[in-house]
Amino acid sequence: MKDKTIAAALARAVGAPIDERSKRAVNGGSISQCWRYETARGPLFVKTGSTATANAFAAEAAGLQALARTATVRVPKVVTCGTSEEGAYLGLEWITLGSPSKASEALLGEQLAWQHRQTHARFGWDRDNTIGSTAQPNAWSEEWITFLRERRLLHQLELTAGKGADARTVDRGRMLCQLLDAFFSSYRPVPSLLHGDLWGGNWGTDEDGLPVIFDPAVYYGDREADIAMTRLFGGFGHAFYTTYQSTWPLDPAAGTRSTLYNLYHVLNHFNLFGGDYLAKAGTMIDRLLAELGH
Repeated sequence: MKDKTIAAALARAVGAPIDERSKRAVNGGSISQCWRYETARGPLFVKTGSTATANAFAAEAAGLQALARTATVRVPKVVTCGTSEEGAYLGLEWITLGSPSKASEALLGEQLAWQHRQTHARFGWDRDNTIGSTAQPNAWSEEWITFLRERRLLHQLELTAGKGADARTVDRGRMLCQLLDAFFSSYRPVPSLLHGDLWGGNWGTDEDGLPVIFDPAVYYGDREADIAMTRLFGGFGHAFYTTYQSTWPLDPAAGTRSTLYNLYHVLNHFNLFGGDYLAKAGTMIDRLLAELGH
């Protein structure tokens, strides 16, 4: 029988009563409503939404659990996930976040490199999820170039076309997708377990100063994609890159693919928020094509 309220579902999960009046709104980004619930066993961080968000919450929970199993970077523990008569919810342990230091940045770089050592035989994941609120298809692929082309770049380009993007940007983006092999002439990526949405706003430190990552869009892909996104919106210091590189060095030509990987996220930001992101994506496409002589 479905719980009438989210508070009742949370109480059943933790085995302790929860006063609905203890709930208060907290900052958690622009995608979901986020709350702090007080319980006799400690506070909970809870995302809520309509029943249409249930699959996205379930995929996020599965992603957090996959990351937790690597025993590398800390992630919030999943307490419960489901739907009530009020809507969908994802209940996580509450982690009080602090300010990163050089030491925590260095540890994050080392731990992320070890997380990326969790590999798979193919690229993708066993379920689709979301990047922000955009659907992110993850059907398995034997080849990274195929996955990157079809599940990532072309997927976003088709969405931009439906949101009023100019034909030139879309057409040149499609041309770029047909030329992806040129960026991998001497490099074969390993399918690494990725956070998938690793920008500066999706990590912090816990009460002990240890790194925490959250809000993932997990899949197995080229680890360079995670590293590229850390440079897109800032929030990662020199110590992070130094320790990552010393723990598992990147391919010498990794920098040449950063723009390619970040194009996916810039296109997604246009699809989510509109504005100047399309012009930025067009500039990135032109730069990548120019590198290939087009």
